[in-house]
Amino acid sequence: MLTLLLIVSAFFAGVLNAVAGGGSFLTFPALIMAGVPPLNANATSTVAVSPGALASAYGYRRELGRIKEVSLPAFLGVSLIGGLLGALLLLWTPQRVFVEIIPWLLLFATVLFAFGPKVSAYIRRNFKVGHGTVLIVQFFIAIYGGYFGGGIGILILATLGVFGLTDLHAMNGLKALVSGCLNAVAVVAFVLGGAVYWNEALIMLVAAMAGGYAGAAVARHIPPPILRKFVIVVGVAMTVYFFFAKG
Repeated sequence: MLTLLLIVSAFFAGVLNAVAGGGSFLTFPALIMAGVPPLNANATSTVAVSPGALASAYGYRRELGRIKEVSLPAFLGVSLIGGLLGALLLLWTPQRVFVEIIPWLLLFATVLFAFGPKVSAYIRRNFKVGHGTVLIVQFFIAIYGGYFGGGIGILILATLGVFGLTDLHAMNGLKALVSGCLNAVAVVAFVLGGAVYWNEALIMLVAAMAGGYAGAAVARHIPPPILRKFVIVVGVAMTVYFFFAKG
């Protein structure tokens, strides 16, 4: 039963990451239910979903070609550096401290995505958000992504929305590519740090890749407002769950 739980959660995490982000909201609690300690569950979840994100990015390859507003090499560069720093920070964090801050990280990501359109409109009316600012913000998001990963897709989508991108499917493609790359460099740190539970990781990795590629095709046929509402519902549910588990 636990193996089936890992497979199902990883598959739908891959789908969810392709649709709008937040797949680790599924893999992380599944690993904890399977008996993996929280910090190790986070590292193992990152290993599991990383290839799925890259598979999803490949599924979005046509949409990625439409992005002209942001430099892909620069965006990926700051994401790789930030992701590595975040992963190292996680390895230095005591297990008990990590458990305490999980629900707050999820709450932050969910609220940001829920109010992303209003914040984006306000900033565009009152501030000039340049390419350099977006790269700086993405650097800190990547640190968060390497550290925890839960809701990283939500944060990336919110940032791209503030910058002015409106094509959610193209944004999803960039989000998948960036998430996969920053997670990949975080994986290296987690492996070297001995934080990964490999039996669970390998089971989930294959399922997440299948879900990620399938999800990219499904997402193209879902209206953007529905995608956004779906992400918000998932974010709220997982935030409440982790606050309850923490209490």
